[in-house]
Formats: sequence, C-alpha cells, structure tokens
Amino acid sequence: MSSIRTHLAVAATLAAITLCVPDPVAAGAAGGGRAVTVPPGVTAGIAVYDRQTGTFTEQLHAHTPFRSASVVKLLIALDHLWDRPVATLPPEDRERLGIMLRSSDDDAASHYWTTDGGSAIVRRMITRLGLGDTAPPPAAHPGYWGYTALSAADTVTIYRHVLEAAPAAVHAFVMDNLRAATPCGTDGFDQSFGIAAAFDRPRAVKQGWSGFTSDGCADDSRLSVRRAGTAGVDLRRGALHTTGTVGAGDRSIVAVFTLHPDGTPYGKAYSDLSRLTRSLNVPGATRSSGSWFGTWGPALQVRAAATTDSAVLTTLPDGVDVRVGCQHRGEKLTVPPYTNDWWSYLPAYGGYVSNIYVTCPGNRLPDVPECTDGPHA
Repeated sequence: MSSIRTHLAVAATLAAITLCVPDPVAAGAAGGGRAVTVPPGVTAGIAVYDRQTGTFTEQLHAHTPFRSASVVKLLIALDHLWDRPVATLPPEDRERLGIMLRSSDDDAASHYWTTDGGSAIVRRMITRLGLGDTAPPPAAHPGYWGYTALSAADTVTIYRHVLEAAPAAVHAFVMDNLRAATPCGTDGFDQSFGIAAAFDRPRAVKQGWSGFTSDGCADDSRLSVRRAGTAGVDLRRGALHTTGTVGAGDRSIVAVFTLHPDGTPYGKAYSDLSRLTRSLNVPGATRSSGSWFGTWGPALQVRAAATTDSAVLTTLPDGVDVRVGCQHRGEKLTVPPYTNDWWSYLPAYGGYVSNIYVTCPGNRLPDVPECTDGPHA
C-alpha cells in the first residue's frame, strides 16, 4: 500500500526530502573528535572549561564581549548575596532571586537593578571577580541591565567563583536554582535550548535571549526591544546564549554566546545554538540517544499522548529542531494535503507531536525505532 501522505507538487516533495536529514545522536560521553559547528551567519563566543583537568577544551572568540541578555542575572544575584547570609534572606527575597535564576524573571532582575545600584552592581562584580571583558550597559541605556557586556571567558570565571570560592550557602542556592531551570521563562520564551537540549542531566543552566519575538510556551505577545548598536557591543542583532555546568560534580562549565542575522526566527536561532552546543567537546557530559529533525507549522503543541485530546505539555517555537526518541501509531490526523497516524515521542518534553509536523516525507521517520511498551507507548 502506498504512503497515505502525498504531496501536491514534486517541488514540495524535493523540499521536504532536503529538510529530512536526521542528525543521529548516540547515547554516551560528549568527548572530543567532533568539529565545532558555527552555523553560517552566526557570530559566536565559546568557552568550555574542564574543572577536573583545569583546562579549556573549547575556546572561540572567548574574550569577545556580547550583550549579556539574562546571563547578567548571575551577577545580579551574586551581588545581592555578597554580604547577605542566605539563611537570613526574607522569604520574598529568596523567592524573587530563585525565580530570576530558574525562570529568568525580568521583573525580579529589574527590582534588584533598581534597589542595588544599577550599573554599580556590574562594577562591583568586575572588581570582586577580576572580570576582564565585562562592562556595564552603555551610558545611553543605564536601565537596560541586559545590555551589560559579558564574554564567554568571564562567564566561566563567574561559574568558577560560584563553584569554588563562594560560601557554601551561596553555592547551593545558586546552583540548586539553575539545576531546577524551568522549560519556559516567565516571559513566555522556551528556554530549553543549548545545554538543556544537547546534554542529559546532571546539568545546570542560565540562558539568555534578546531581540526576538516571543515564541513557544504560552505567551507570544511580547517583543524584546532592539536598539541601534553602540561601540563595543552589538545591541541590534538577535542574541541567544546558553551557559551553565554539565556532568557529575559540575565537571564542565559551558558558555556559548551567539548573535544571529536580522530577521532570524526564534526557532531557527534556537536550533542553530543547540546544534552548535552539541558539537562541543564537553568532558563529563552525556548526550541522549535519538535523532534530530526539523518541524514546521505555527504553535506546534506537544501532547501528553498521541492524541489531540490529551493534555498540552508545551508549545514549541516555530520551526524548531526536536530530538525524537521513538515513534508509534496514534490518532490519525489530516492537514491537507497530508494524512498521518504516526507520532514522534520527544524525550526532552516527555510528550508527542504528530509526524505530519516533522519535516520528512513519508509517514514514518527514517532510522527512528518504534516505541515499545512502557512510558512512551
């Protein structure tokens, strides 16, 4: 019996075939032997530091400053905790700091930026940690904490301070919140990219984004402000950053800062950054098994089961790459000109999307096993 998915034109078929180039990922250590892949048009600053050997395994433009976006929230939190015992923090302060770290809450960051001195926060932390590439926001934008200049190398220094020099209570508070990073930020952005997409737990992440229309999760109504660039740091192009630690004992510190061409959709930037992160040599990290595919369609929902009446777990950024663990039959869907009853299981989200929305011809995805009895079926 021929496939029940058909195409209106040969051109559409060829386009789909071109897009269907699965990137298989074998489970196991994320060691060397892979070439770092910076997508065309993307500007990247990269640093990967192995705490076990005390050496960098990756460095690319590591000292180039980028606008930090929400990565500066690490400095905001550390400054606030510098002379305040964690044990005596008021409950509202503990919750505000926690949601700023876990869910990248902007209101919390703005609160501390106002109450703790604005750019003075950055200047204090530069002196305390010896940050050589970091600078406060430009004088023309004093209230824009996300315009702080920060490099991948300085980000490694920040994490090393948290892990190796900060008081135990500060270490635990910061890292516990970063390990509990939520799939979505409080502004409605999906923050499961980069480190969170590339590597299994244990991991801790602090992500950053700026200059994109909100995409994914629950809220697509906000727009991050773009402004003209100023000397020293690009404030115009879309910025997407992934930082954190990976592996048992926080073995590796990873910092990847990226700028994307004007007009780049969030889903493409998300996929490009995740692809770049997967190519890195990260000692102690484990890559999950599965194959990566592109998706299409606006507001693609991940379902708890292979049916459209099951619970919606999240909404994906438009056109984002997803890791497929297995596939099996479920509810038959028709989206003209396609009809398909196969669904893909996405382990990163713990749910399913119809294969109709995976950019690959045919009902079943190539080289993806059928789900067996258990939590996936």
